[in-house]
Amino acid sequence: MGAQLRVYKRRIKSVTATKKITRAMEMIAASRIIKAQRKVTASEPYAKELTHAVTAVAQGSDTKHPLLTEAEQPRRAAVLLITSDRGLAGGYNSNAIKAAEQLNTRLAAEGKEVESYIVGSKGVAYYSFRDRAVKESFTGFTDSPSYADAKAVAAPLIEAVQRETAEGGVDELHIVYTEFVSMMTQTAVDARMLPLSFAGGVESAGESEGAAKGGTALMPLYDFEPSAEDVLDALLPRYVESRVYNALLQAAASKHAATRRAMKSATDNAEDLIKSLTRLANAARQADITQEISEIVGGASALADANAGSDR
Repeated sequence: MGAQLRVYKRRIKSVTATKKITRAMEMIAASRIIKAQRKVTASEPYAKELTHAVTAVAQGSDTKHPLLTEAEQPRRAAVLLITSDRGLAGGYNSNAIKAAEQLNTRLAAEGKEVESYIVGSKGVAYYSFRDRAVKESFTGFTDSPSYADAKAVAAPLIEAVQRETAEGGVDELHIVYTEFVSMMTQTAVDARMLPLSFAGGVESAGESEGAAKGGTALMPLYDFEPSAEDVLDALLPRYVESRVYNALLQAAASKHAATRRAMKSATDNAEDLIKSLTRLANAARQADITQEISEIVGGASALADANAGSDR
């Protein structure tokens, strides 16, 4: 039984070390959530006002800008999937990938060819393992994205939308990411970014974070100089960048929340395992002690019997 006790002690030591690691990761993720939430909050006024400006310009003019005009027979769509560069986040990445797969299936059923753009090593690995084509991929910044990262991601998307479909362009632009609802709830969502469509005075094509949701808004009247087309040419790329940036921030906050939750669960499981192993180690030690006492008593009894025989 001594060997069994040593095995239990080694396992307790190993699980205790793991518990320290998961506890540290939980605390790090908790601190990063706060920073990510602040960035999301700071980005929302800009996204809201930019969406408001694009809506006002689009509705205040008769222009048929290519980024606002629905194709009669859309044939190709770009889908931007945002995952993380690291794991240990529970079902965070799998939920986002599942939402993208459902969107791809729906677009394919509508007769549209899908071009995939991936953010995050986990999404890239998923597509690479299945030998699926990826138009562009971006990695290395998902934990703390900057606006420069969002511009780099948005650039090929904007170029694809502005290019003619016959030349390899796309008719629609969709985004799949994980929305941060609360510390306990993060939801994988998909939204169409372009072309924009309007209903009831608000932009309704996959409403962005910070954009007006529902209802009817009164839009200001503008005079355009030099033209509404030039204004839209300048505004719409910024609109896409702000949408991508907000989605990256939402995804980062969601990933940190998922990591915190997963690491807390791992820490709790480690504590339960340590308690279980401690009980088993105590039982093994008790058995060792009992066996030693039995051997001592047996030895003493045998010695006494031997002495009694020699006396006779």
